Amino acid sequence: MNPPPYLSAKNIDAFIKSAFAEDLGDGDHSSLGSIPEQSKSQAHLLVKDDGIIAGLELAEKIFKYLDSGLVLDFNKKDGDPIEHGEVAFSVEGSSRSILSAERLVLNCLQRMSAVATYTNHMCQLIKGSHAKLLDTRKTTPLFRMPEKWAVAIGGGVNHRFGLYDMVMLKDNHIDFAGGVKNAISQTLEYLEQKDLQLKIEVEVRSLRELEEVLEVGNVHRVLLDNMLPSDMKQAIKMIGGRFETEASGGITEKTIAEIAETGVDYISVGALTHSYKSLDMSLKAI
Repeated sequence: MNPPPYLSAKNIDAFIKSAFAEDLGDGDHSSLGSIPEQSKSQAHLLVKDDGIIAGLELAEKIFKYLDSGLVLDFNKKDGDPIEHGEVAFSVEGSSRSILSAERLVLNCLQRMSAVATYTNHMCQLIKGSHAKLLDTRKTTPLFRMPEKWAVAIGGGVNHRFGLYDMVMLKDNHIDFAGGVKNAISQTLEYLEQKDLQLKIEVEVRSLRELEEVLEVGNVHRVLLDNMLPSDMKQAIKMIGGRFETEASGGITEKTIAEIAETGVDYISVGALTHSYKSLDMSLKAI
């Protein structure tokens, strides 16, 4: 399977370049000042929590971007379970390069592993159901790519990446446009004028709004926002397979299984990328 567009080599390199610019500035003066230029060292990534490891592929790209001479040896791959005390990989080469890349590598690994771990946990809660777990745009600014990458590693499915790759008519769009019918009709006209081939998703807050969507049609997915499971079942019955369905709004570990049992196609959970707790890990000299 080809990687999604957001994981292009160009995008990954741009992320790494901007992250190093933020951290290195005009140089890692701590390492440049204290470590001889020709010094060689070895270090390994020690994990101090249980979870799902994610970000190893990105970590390798970060190290290699800074210094192509660094050599990495992996004991794990992205998506593998990992336990406290395990070593995910070792890195060998220029001492200065290892130190200069250390914090960026750890920042990415700790956060991506946290997202993958929580995503995997939520996926297990709906295992056996028809529903698939989606992420959202509730991501850390400029860190969306690693967070969505981690969701995919953890077993979830990526929703749209940004505002440009899918139309999503939410409550404010509908209210500002003057109702569901106006929002959809005006969007269809706009897409035709701009010759854009984008899928349309529309949010509904009630069965009455859903009736308006069914009347207008021409959408790809209907988002059932903050509905009771009983109303979701009725909505899915009304839709009758005409459009994909997505449940959203305050979904937690306690409620996700019941939501999945309604027969909804997708369940989006913002907490995957805005409420995670980073996994503890460190890069230690050996």
